[in-house]
Amino acid sequence: MIVVIGSPVGRLADGVLSAGGAASRVALAATATGRTVQLVGRTGDDPTADGVVLDLTRGGVGHVALLRDPARATPLETPPEADDEREATDPSSAAERGDQVTTADGPSLDAADVDLGLRYLTDFAVVVLAEPAAPEVVGIAAEAARWGGARLILVVEPGDAVPDGLPADVIVFEAPAADPDGVFAALVGRFAAALDDGADPGEAFRASLASDGWTGAADD
Repeated sequence: MIVVIGSPVGRLADGVLSAGGAASRVALAATATGRTVQLVGRTGDDPTADGVVLDLTRGGVGHVALLRDPARATPLETPPEADDEREATDPSSAAERGDQVTTADGPSLDAADVDLGLRYLTDFAVVVLAEPAAPEVVGIAAEAARWGGARLILVVEPGDAVPDGLPADVIVFEAPAADPDGVFAALVGRFAAALDDGADPGEAFRASLASDGWTGAADD
C-alpha cells in the first residue's frame, strides 16, 4: 500500500468540481496503475470537500485518514486557462483576485495529524510526502518509514536543501515552480506505484517516464 501525505483541494473547471492539488494528483496517478493508495490530509467540512472526497473515491483513493476541519474552508483552484480568459477582459491579475488558491490557505496539516494517520494505516510499503512540509511533519513521516520498513519519497520546494535525519534510501523530488497540468504529480504517483510493485528506484523512474512517452529520457 502507498500512503500519500498532503491536503487535497477542490478544482473547478467547466463547472465540474474534482480533486485538485499535488496530493490528490499523486494519489490518483498511483491508483490508476492498480495500486492501493490511502491519503492522509485535511480538508474543510463543506460542499467542496464533499466533491473532493467523491472524486477521490471514484478514482479508487482511500480516505479513511482524511480529516475534516470545520474551522477552515476547503481551498478551490481554477485552471490557468480560465484565469487567462478572465485576464483578457480584466486588467487585474489572477493572483490579486485570488483565483488560484493553494493548500496554505486552507486547513493546515500538522505533525499530530500525520502521526495519527500513519499509526492507523500500519501496512504500507511507500510513503509519499506529496508537497513541501514543515520539518516536524517530515520527521514523523521519516520515522514511520523507518519503523514500517517503507520507502520514503519526499517532494521539496525548488532550491531547498534536503532535510537532515532522513532514511538513507529516501528519494527526493524537487517540485517545479508550477504544475498546472499535474504532469509532475502524475510522475511522482507512477514512480511510487512502481516502487510499491517491487521495482528498484532506477527501474521505477524509467518506467514512470516511459508511461508519458518520454522514451529518450528513460533510456539515458
